[in-house]
Amino acid sequence: MLSLWEKGQRLPSVEDVSAILALLGVTGEKRDRIRTLARHAREPNWLASSNADISHALTALLTFEGTATTITAWSPLLVPGLLQTPDYIRAIMEASAVPVEEADKRLRIRLKRQEVLARPEPVRLSALIGERALQETIGGPDIMSDQVDHLLAMAQRKNISVRIVPAGIGYHVGLTGPFEIYEFPDTPPITFVEHIKSSAFLHESEQTLAYRQVAKMLGERALSEAASRDLLEEAAP
Repeated sequence: MLSLWEKGQRLPSVEDVSAILALLGVTGEKRDRIRTLARHAREPNWLASSNADISHALTALLTFEGTATTITAWSPLLVPGLLQTPDYIRAIMEASAVPVEEADKRLRIRLKRQEVLARPEPVRLSALIGERALQETIGGPDIMSDQVDHLLAMAQRKNISVRIVPAGIGYHVGLTGPFEIYEFPDTPPITFVEHIKSSAFLHESEQTLAYRQVAKMLGERALSEAASRDLLEEAAP
């Protein structure tokens, strides 16, 4: 039974999860969060639509990033989170009026998430970035210059592909918003969609397939890796 749970072939009941947590001595907020994840695990898709659900969504996101073998990220207006510099992250937090303590916490978590790109067996990241994300001045020219330099450095890694989707190519469905697709060795892929006050994890095969088709379309319109590096070098002040 434990083997089936670990492989994702069966889901433990909330009662089973509660019993294990009790045995391990897990209590309080952490216990409640894990029980909530177990309670919603059988739902085809999971929507977090309130502030109380944000920590649950982040827990799931950390799990998916940590266990995925490949992540495909489409970000039309911002640099993807896994490729953001600390100053870029903090500039976003400040512009969003996030309290300092909360911003520090989020910054630490996001930097911790980026470690999946540099571990001994790193995740493969395919980052499709809208050209307009390079044209925005997030935090000022110096911060953007460092961010572009960071993208260039990350693009040199074997497990990271950075490709720019040019601006001014007309309408395409990718303009409707960002998304990330997580692929795993033995389980179906999951798509993550995030908005201002809500986020959704899409498990249904039909929906995930639709996002994979969008990613394929964006890949066909994106510049090559070499041309993308050239564009990044031009964008670096």
